[in-house]
Amino acid sequence: MVEATSNLTPTQRYAAGALFAIALNQAQINQTQPLGTPAAEDDDGGDEERRSNCSSGDSVSDDPSLWVHETSGLLRPVFRCLEIDSPAWLGLEQTACSSPAKHHIGAFTRLLSEEANDASAEMVEQEMALAKAADAMVHSIQCSVSIDAKKEKHQEYENECREKYAVPEVKSKDVDLDKEKDKKEAAESAAREGLEAGVVIIDGSHKPEVLENEKSVEEVTLLSHQRKINVLYELLSACLSDKHHEDKKCKRCRKGYDARHRVALRLLATWFNIEWIKVEAIETMVACSAMAIQKSAEMKGEDNLTPTTSWAKWKRGGIIGAAAITGGTLMAITGGLAAPAIAAGFGALAPTLGTIIPVIGAGGFAAAASAAGTVAGSVAVAASFGAAGAGLTGTKMARRIGDLDEFEFKAIGENHNQGRLAVEVLVAGVVFEEEDFVKPWEGLTSNLERYTLQWESKNLILVSTAIQDWLTSRLAMELMKQGAMHTVLASLLMALAWPATILVAADFIDSKWSIAIDRSDKAGRLLAEMLQKGLQGNRPITLVGFSLGARVIFKCLQALAETEQNAELVERVVLLGAPISINSENWRDVRKMVAGRFINVYATNDWTLGIAFRASLISQGLAGIQPICIPGIENVDVTDMVEGHSSYLWKTQQILERLEIDTYYPVFRDTL
Repeated sequence: MVEATSNLTPTQRYAAGALFAIALNQAQINQTQPLGTPAAEDDDGGDEERRSNCSSGDSVSDDPSLWVHETSGLLRPVFRCLEIDSPAWLGLEQTACSSPAKHHIGAFTRLLSEEANDASAEMVEQEMALAKAADAMVHSIQCSVSIDAKKEKHQEYENECREKYAVPEVKSKDVDLDKEKDKKEAAESAAREGLEAGVVIIDGSHKPEVLENEKSVEEVTLLSHQRKINVLYELLSACLSDKHHEDKKCKRCRKGYDARHRVALRLLATWFNIEWIKVEAIETMVACSAMAIQKSAEMKGEDNLTPTTSWAKWKRGGIIGAAAITGGTLMAITGGLAAPAIAAGFGALAPTLGTIIPVIGAGGFAAAASAAGTVAGSVAVAASFGAAGAGLTGTKMARRIGDLDEFEFKAIGENHNQGRLAVEVLVAGVVFEEEDFVKPWEGLTSNLERYTLQWESKNLILVSTAIQDWLTSRLAMELMKQGAMHTVLASLLMALAWPATILVAADFIDSKWSIAIDRSDKAGRLLAEMLQKGLQGNRPITLVGFSLGARVIFKCLQALAETEQNAELVERVVLLGAPISINSENWRDVRKMVAGRFINVYATNDWTLGIAFRASLISQGLAGIQPICIPGIENVDVTDMVEGHSSYLWKTQQILERLEIDTYYPVFRDTL
């Protein structure tokens, strides 16, 4: 008996592939035209060619830089796994890149919503059961974390930091009036420059809106919830296949989950009005199935999974993983359908997320398990899944590299060995004690597998302490009374020379800061090396860092840009209070290394950063205190939240919550 390879009809798989191609191309457009920019919001039809990657008269094959080009290895393997006829591939690629998405999404959505005349009751049951299993997995994920306890713990840390490190606010009323006036003028000027460059500037109280296409939105509502979940499940499964190796022209050299695929799925989920956590639940189901099969093969003494291993062998695996039950209980519920080896495999690897059986019932469980195993493709997940081995936590410098003495990843959070298909690396840059590498991030609620990077703690503590000592000195207090903040920021923004008194004061921390800058640059290059080696398991990376930690991330991306051709590795980046020059760095090349959102968080009142990073940058601009007018970079002003540069230590959590980084871009609706 030959099993079906999909719960979707050939027509529905064709439509799913088309929508994914459009989303992939739109994601590449949004690298330089994020949602919220005039180009992205223009709906008058006059800028259609600007919003597309190629005009209707061109061929997609003429531009190999396109993500939908056959040499990218991103799209055709998905088509192959969906069993779309190969003669249709070029037409789908051309459709995806030749005109705005709004012209096609409605038509392909209608195809997806059509019910097959020969659809069996079993297929309908499997589709419904898979959707219920995904919903139950979401519930399990949400119940596995105590948000209130995390917030309470972080509040204690914030109070402790404020008591130790908050600098008394000393104001000069006359200066403050001028300061507010200049700040307003500077903000207006930055906004004008940003609009001209197609840059998103957000002040936290306003989010750019994207006009909805009412007809297309109506067509999306025709899709049932279970159909949307099944489409996303099958597309994710196809993305995780390694069939791009069958294409000799393909430039992709890595197996696993490409960051560009995840960004496209994020956009498609937004179009479907599906919360992202449901896609994360689907990712966990797929990953657990792969890990169980891998464990089963190892216990039987078989060879590891090969590229030709059928995804049909995943039958029931994803849902069994979602149930997260072991031993006799597992066997009793499945009626012996799952091999004891797979049960033992999940005992070691699967997430302890509770059970979904009460939610969907035993019959529904069996149907969902069957549905989960019918996706066509090949198993690449287990072979590239770094979490099963030492992964990043096994990365610790065994020897001194250059001038670096310390470089080590530390696991934080609850999501390790939980089947997560994406990773987050968090890098602190203001550190007074070793615990400051970890505590700023512990209050965050995230479904990613998270790591902090502990690097050069000795030098970071020295420079952080030096800055703090200077800020609390009598000289600094007097300078603040005289309006030093106003003078420093105005000098940076307007390329003016600094008063001698401030230059003398800055010399107090200059030597320590220079060393820290040098080490951060070297740490960034080493981080790039780690990511290129795939120690994170060839899974999409989100990079977040504040202060010198933001510089580590920037230098990492800069190093990647020297050898990488595309944004395979990094999905999202957030830089907070970054001590990075604007005009003298290659921001455009760095932006290309990030598949999704790239956010620069700045505070116009961070005069401490201005003093610390004054060397030769008076006329070069500074990312941590002003917007970066580079297309594709979002600029978020958090002046109302930052109380000095050190406050990023305890304010980063609140800032990240404001950014709503799990949304596709700072809008909640589609790009139509």
